[in-house]
Parts: sequence; C-alpha cells; structure tokens
Amino acid sequence: MISGMAASSLPCGSMRTNGPNTPQPLNGLRVVELTHMVMGPACGLVLADMGAEVIKLEPIEGEGTRRLLGAGAGFFPMFNRNKKSIGIDLRRPEGAEVARRLAAGADVVVENFKPGALKKYGLDYESLAAANERLIYASHKGFLPGPYEHRTALDEVVQMMGGLAYMTGRPGDPLRAGTSVNDIMGGLFGAIGVLGALMQRGITGRGMEVQSALYENNVFLMGQHMLQYAMTGKPAHPMPARDNPWAVYDVFTVKDGEQIFLAAVSDAQWGVMCDILGLDDLRADPALRTNNDRVRVRPQLLATLRERLAPRSAAELAALFERAGLPFAPIRRPEDLYDDPHLQATGGLADVVVPDGDKAGQAVKATLLPFTMDGQRLGVRLDPPPLGAHTAQLLEGLGYAAGEIERLRAEQLVR
Repeated sequence: MISGMAASSLPCGSMRTNGPNTPQPLNGLRVVELTHMVMGPACGLVLADMGAEVIKLEPIEGEGTRRLLGAGAGFFPMFNRNKKSIGIDLRRPEGAEVARRLAAGADVVVENFKPGALKKYGLDYESLAAANERLIYASHKGFLPGPYEHRTALDEVVQMMGGLAYMTGRPGDPLRAGTSVNDIMGGLFGAIGVLGALMQRGITGRGMEVQSALYENNVFLMGQHMLQYAMTGKPAHPMPARDNPWAVYDVFTVKDGEQIFLAAVSDAQWGVMCDILGLDDLRADPALRTNNDRVRVRPQLLATLRERLAPRSAAELAALFERAGLPFAPIRRPEDLYDDPHLQATGGLADVVVPDGDKAGQAVKATLLPFTMDGQRLGVRLDPPPLGAHTAQLLEGLGYAAGEIERLRAEQLVR
C-alpha cells in the first residue's frame, strides 16, 4: 500500500484520540474522495472511521451539503468526520492537475458523479488506472451500467421505482422510508466492495473498479419480497396491510395517548404475555390456542387487547415486558435517542465539532458506526473539516512550494 499520513500528523487543534489501542485496520491507506451529498461520503466515512486517511476534494465554494437547511442540515457533520478537506477548482486545468496529482498517490478513489463527468478532468478510472495499476476506484451511481444509467437518480426516485415506497406506505399511498436508506447503504456496499478489492490486490498486485448503485441497492432490499412472490405466487402487500404471520405484533395506543410496540411471536410468548397482563380468559380460550388460531381472528383479538391495554401506561407495559423477556419497544423520535441510556452507556454517540452554519464551532453528538472491533467502537479522530482546512498540508506533501501554494490560493484555484 502507498503510505498515508498517520493520525499523529493531523493539524493541531483538529486531533482526537480513540484510545491507545483502538483498532485502525486501514491505517496507512490513502483515499481520495470526489463526492457530494450522502452516498459517496458514506463510503468514505466507513473507510475513514476504520483508520484510512480520507482526503475530501471539494469544489472551490465547498461541498453543497455544507449549506443545506432543514432535513439536509445534518448531512455534512454526519458523513464527513475523520476526513481532510481541500478545495479545488476542477474546471480550470491547473486545478484539475492538482486533483490528478493527489489521485495518483492514492490507494482508493471514491466518487459519485454522473457517468462520464470526471473523464474530462482525467479523473475517471481508465485515466487514473493507466498510471497506477494498483488503484481501487469506487464509483457510486444511480444505476449500474445499463438502460437506466443515463437517468438522474435520488434516494426517493429509486424507492418509488424499486418497490420500497410501495412496501412502506399504506395501499395506494406510496411513502419513502424515513431516512436516506439507499444512499447510506449504497455507500456501505461501496465500502464492502473496496475492502474486497483490497484483499484481491494483496494477492494480484492489481486494483479494480468497484461500482455501487442506488437502484440495485434498493432492489437487493426488495429481494425478500420478490422471493416471497416467487415461492408463494402471492404478491407481497404493503407493510401496513401485510398478511402478518403473528397475531400480536403491533403498535398500541395506551394511557395519555402514548404508544408502544408489543409482540408475542410464539405460543410460549403468548402464554407469558397473558400471565403478566392478567389475561387468563384469553389464554384459556380454545379459539386462541395456537398462533395460527390467533392469526385467523387477529382483528378481533387486537381490538380486545387495545381495549384492555388502554388504561395502562407505556412505562408500566415496558417494565412488565422487559422483566418477562418479551419483545417491546417505545415509540421514539430521532431526538429522543440522545437520551437513550444504552447508547450513552455503550459509547454509541460521540462529539463532533460543526464546521459550518449557525452552529459552527459547537460540539454536537453524532452516531458512530454500528459495530465494534476488538470490543471497541471506532470513534472520532478528526472533526468534520472546515473547507480547505488541510490544503497547505496536502499540497506540501505533493511537493508544492509555499509560494506556489499562495499563488494557487490567490488565483482561486485551490482553497
């Protein structure tokens, strides 16, 4: 591998530590990231959190998510920690040359531009691989090569055409999932492809192009419902109207209008639920003896349960179900998760300093990758960078003299 800069060489003031023994399996790997929005940055985030030096090449005015409002306000601080930033004007030849020089020394290039968009800058896979056969090039697109590849895709577009919105909404009311599920998972699949390509390169000495796409990602998520149809001949119904295989598996509105999800997915769990809730008559009813019996009369059973549970509080029901080992879940909003005792106790949230906007310079809690390595969460080494925070450092590493760097900045070729 081409040696990258170790974490200890990061700019003073931006440095964080995960702990002396936190695994960084990709330490020494240099990644150049030409991305925007969520899909490509999510791939870079995975590689960065695992220890790679990820260099984010931004437009001279900065990556667009730095300025998003509303539902997009969290994109940049969420997906760009542990990265370095350099602003480059690719539209001008000397700026594109800076980008090519950075890419020439990379182990991995990550991009999510439209097909062919980077070719005019000499930053496409063929151009870069011709000079570096060890390069791994991860492209994130709307569609893999084929009849749809020219289309402009968004997470919502592929959810609508790929069955996910149909499955999420009520019949006749398609509804996108409540997070950027395809963008994020498309980035994860891209990162998985990169890790596989790194293993292969260790054997052959050669890199390769890895492609991930929103639409194909969405179709993979729909595979279980497609196979349901293939196996049974019956189309899958939208989740709110699905043929539920379990009788008790629903959200209940209880005291003071609170809501809680409760489930009993086996005959043994049904018996325990009846015991803890004092439902002796239901447990003794021969028409409710097995799960399949209960499924046949599910609407009537749920109506009875809703009536009997309505006077109880969500906290009381949660305590009963937890002690009995039964499935349950409070209905929470995203902001409620900041107070989740499990996330707080297990280190699932970490501070990042916001680089832009009204909260610039303030620390906020961000979610970490949802796995451990050697029993540890992979944390924040470097806050989401201000635009161009590492420009001088990176250009010096390419051999640019101080005077040249100042000229490039003065001419707005870099920032």
